[in-house]
Amino acid sequence: MTHTNTLRNGLLVALLGSVALVGCKKNEPAVDTTATPAADTAPAAAPAPMTGAPPPMAEAASVNVASVTVGKTAAADKSVATAALFAPKDEIIVSVRTDGTANNANVGAKLTFQDGQVAGEQSATLNTSGAETTNISFKNANGWPAGKYRAEVMVDGKAAGTPQEFEVK
Repeated sequence: MTHTNTLRNGLLVALLGSVALVGCKKNEPAVDTTATPAADTAPAAAPAPMTGAPPPMAEAASVNVASVTVGKTAAADKSVATAALFAPKDEIIVSVRTDGTANNANVGAKLTFQDGQVAGEQSATLNTSGAETTNISFKNANGWPAGKYRAEVMVDGKAAGTPQEFEVK
């Protein structure tokens, strides 16, 4: 019986010693035996520059405002007859004619009253690959105060086109 206990204790010591050795072993980097050795130790060359068209999300709008027209009504083709005089209850339409390519461009119009106060601001999203007309409408349920107004157009937050002046009587 003592012989069995001695053998058991010996095995237990050997097992614990093995576990201790494995736990103390250094972590050495693995060696890839299938890799081919480098011909020289020169630094790697810089990656080649990207060629071709940029991805669609990186595409910048290259749309130009060809004309800005302010009117009261729009035809089926979105054209607006110029009007310089409006009644207080009239709808004011700022018609923006663009040329070029745009993917999700923001076309905005701002109406300012004679004292510089903003009377209205609206925007629309423009997706086009050619000539396009975008109409932005303004209504005032209380009626437009009499006076001189100015319509300004922006594309992606930058002033575009020639501002148009009109009057409400």
